[in-house]
Amino acid sequence: MSIVTVRNLTKTYPAFKLDSVSFSLREGRIAGFIGRNGAGKTTSIKSMLNLVRPDSGEIIYFDMPLKDNEAQIKSRIGYSTGTVNWYPRKKIRDIVNVEKRFFPDTWDEGSFRKYMTMFSLDEDKTPLELSEGMKVKCNLMLALSHRAELLMLDEPTSGLDPFSRDELLEVFTELKRQGVAVFFSTHIISDLEKCADDIIYISGGRIAAAMPIADFRVKHSREGENLEDTFLRLEKEARHA
Repeated sequence: MSIVTVRNLTKTYPAFKLDSVSFSLREGRIAGFIGRNGAGKTTSIKSMLNLVRPDSGEIIYFDMPLKDNEAQIKSRIGYSTGTVNWYPRKKIRDIVNVEKRFFPDTWDEGSFRKYMTMFSLDEDKTPLELSEGMKVKCNLMLALSHRAELLMLDEPTSGLDPFSRDELLEVFTELKRQGVAVFFSTHIISDLEKCADDIIYISGGRIAAAMPIADFRVKHSREGENLEDTFLRLEKEARHA
């Protein structure tokens, strides 16, 4: 079942245009959002959350348009930009107490405690005292603690060591088993190969491919290529087109 549909999303800046972006996300699947820096990944995600106002287009969650149902929709979504950049001098304990007020009906104390332990977070520390990797884990802990039906993550593995990245991908796989959809942007192609069901590939502000990863390999990969080889070749071809 499609839980998110993006239709003809357009946003124009002086030096860049997000051009009629369309794709959908399905329940219980992991979708990797891939593209080079400046391709439009973050603009797309922020537009999907109304953090950036698109010029045109339609975004529908759970059969509801975002435009008229933003609060209800956001109560069912977990979002992480990768790092904690608010309340830098507040203890994690105090940040959590603020965060849970926004989710009075869905905050799950058991999940919160589970991810605090899994990510080895200390409630008495502040974001300023955390490494970049631990900041990523802190933000993910918050996103995972209110029984979200969809996780939207912008570069969630950025700053994580290989062990922590694998640990996080295992979390994604477990959430998928529970029916949660996971949508994450990344530059780390091996992460897609390990866990993604679907690939959404954006190039120059346009969606170049949106399909199951197996179909992407059949359609775009040449013999002997891994996914990284394929993306590099496609980008070179697009640049010289």
